[in-house]
Amino acid sequence: MSKKSDYELLRSLPKQKLIDLLLIQARNMFRVDGLYFLAVEEKFGTEKAIEIDEYCWRTMGAIEAREIKKFLGKSHFATADVMEALRFTGWSLDQRDKDIQVDDGKGVFRVVRCRTQLTRIRRGLSEFACKPVRHGYLKAFASELNPEIKVVCKMCPPDRHAENSWCEWEFRPKDRH
Repeated sequence: MSKKSDYELLRSLPKQKLIDLLLIQARNMFRVDGLYFLAVEEKFGTEKAIEIDEYCWRTMGAIEAREIKKFLGKSHFATADVMEALRFTGWSLDQRDKDIQVDDGKGVFRVVRCRTQLTRIRRGLSEFACKPVRHGYLKAFASELNPEIKVVCKMCPPDRHAENSWCEWEFRPKDRH
């Protein structure tokens, strides 16, 4: 068995393998989240599971923002910078089918095909009403980077959504409508 440090082990990987491993680990984080949610839901009910999930994701949003802020080495985050930082989150990396737009001081993050929701449906479960969980996460994330950025939910379950769009989030300065 090699006595390489974790850093040395990861450094020895070819770049593509390292990227693949990063995406596997991002997906694994969401697998654990989903399994944990299902277990809490089964034991305590959906309402309690959502309450716990909201707390966890709101806290995670702030933690992730602080870590990404350090990673990017920036201290000022305009809307475009918040959108760039959001792309480095585990949540964004887990969303293979997404659309991100930045235009005129406003950013939009849209999940086109949500694996979490599609997995629930395939398993015979209802859509997960993830709006309060995701909104808390994204608000905490944006606020940590720039308290003047407002996050507006345009659509997210339990809201009705189009076939090709599960949720849509708008990021903009608080003084803009």
